[in-house]
Amino acid sequence: MKSAAHRTRDIERQAGYLKPEHCAPPPPRSGADTMWFIRDGCGIVCGVITWFLVFYAEFVVVFVLLLPAKNMAYSLFNGLIFSTLAFLALASHAKAMCTDPGAVPKGNATKEFIESLQLKPGQVVYKCPKCCSIKPDRAHHCSVCKRCIKKMDHHCPWVNNCVGENNQKYFVLFTMYIALISFHALIMAAFHFVFCFDQDWTKCSYFSPPATVILLILLCFEGLLFLIFTAVMFGTQVHSICSDETGIEQLKKEERRWAKKSKWMNMKVVFGHPLSISWLNPFVVPDHGKADVYQYIV
Repeated sequence: MKSAAHRTRDIERQAGYLKPEHCAPPPPRSGADTMWFIRDGCGIVCGVITWFLVFYAEFVVVFVLLLPAKNMAYSLFNGLIFSTLAFLALASHAKAMCTDPGAVPKGNATKEFIESLQLKPGQVVYKCPKCCSIKPDRAHHCSVCKRCIKKMDHHCPWVNNCVGENNQKYFVLFTMYIALISFHALIMAAFHFVFCFDQDWTKCSYFSPPATVILLILLCFEGLLFLIFTAVMFGTQVHSICSDETGIEQLKKEERRWAKKSKWMNMKVVFGHPLSISWLNPFVVPDHGKADVYQYIV
């Protein structure tokens, strides 16, 4: 028995399914459209919460854990590391949120575009009936972004965007840096509890003992929760990249029709050619080098 995905593909192969006469030409892009941002209420709220939690962690780490410490070198060293990682986490989040994940031009299923593909007998193209687009191979429609996304992995409300071929690097860096600052905060909080356990708590913090305990408990809860969540997400993303199979492809158990590459080549396709420190830099757009271009014709 055929799966739902295969039945959908069979429908898309039928003559007349494309119906290019029902599609208007895509609107021209203006300067206001150059910045990618999804106007989704849930995603915007999740994005604001993410930034708030990072700033909360920064506040507690600096004003509760580090500034009251007697060892100035300890405070400066850990403060510099934590603040740098927090900045990179927020920069990665902003890039993942405001980068076009690989949206297919909307409304390109026109008669002129289909004719320009110069289809040969036996060749087929797939059309998305929701956004009236000719879908490249491995593209899927996102109901939140309302666009077909090339090599779509999933839609993440925490970055208010889809994770696709153009922003997967930034999403992976975001999960990695959040996991690192969460682990770092937990280690510093543990040291703080140990050093202040037998001392007067008024000398271990600028805040009252009850306020200090509450702030630290909330920090530990936040750190542990997001350490587990982002570490698992980071691991699944790396596995997905190495296996060259997106999350949605694994979920739908789609038939593999693309060429198999080595794990190292798959990593370079996402993070850029060649291996360099820029892999960890969210401000560097990855150079895909000789990465395969996803075709409209299959």
